[in-house]
Amino acid sequence: MNIHGKIVTLRAIEESDLAQFHAWGNDPELWRLLGGWHFPASSESTKTWIRNQIDDRNNIRLAITTSTDGLVGLANILDIDWKNRHAFHGMMLGNSATRGKGIGQDTVMAIMRYAFDELGLNRLDGSMIDYNHASIGLYCDKCGWQKEGIQRDWYYRDGRYWDKLMVGVTHQDYRTLLEKTRYWEETHDYPCLSVKS
Repeated sequence: MNIHGKIVTLRAIEESDLAQFHAWGNDPELWRLLGGWHFPASSESTKTWIRNQIDDRNNIRLAITTSTDGLVGLANILDIDWKNRHAFHGMMLGNSATRGKGIGQDTVMAIMRYAFDELGLNRLDGSMIDYNHASIGLYCDKCGWQKEGIQRDWYYRDGRYWDKLMVGVTHQDYRTLLEKTRYWEETHDYPCLSVKS
């Protein structure tokens, strides 16, 4: 089963994606925008990572594709707590040329619709480095996520420490966003739409 947005299709990761994910996994500029530790990765370790995605129902990782650009990134729903109905979400757009086209917004909207309407989750959590203004704007200004806290000096990048911004969205936040934007009902894309009053 694929998950469809208005621009993107989210699908299972395939071994044919290996070369592209391996290239992204070794791109220091890309990983500078993302959390966690990152070390040089071999093709074999990337292949093992892809194979380990099979049948993991608590961690869903999806390839982001478009009809014009093909494979453009990765979206996930991780550490799913089925009892309390929440999970962690993150996203990576690998090719900078695909950014600014509404792909990120459409991916987050498709992830929320799938998480809330199909999986029955009630909230998603996320986090980002406080200098990643593009991600903060995407999630908090365009997609209805709320800033919920800061963990000071969490990330070490470029010879100094940076704060981690924690964000979250509930099923009700998503419903409120849809009432304001009518995102799925409109035939036009609104990649620059802000939901702040």
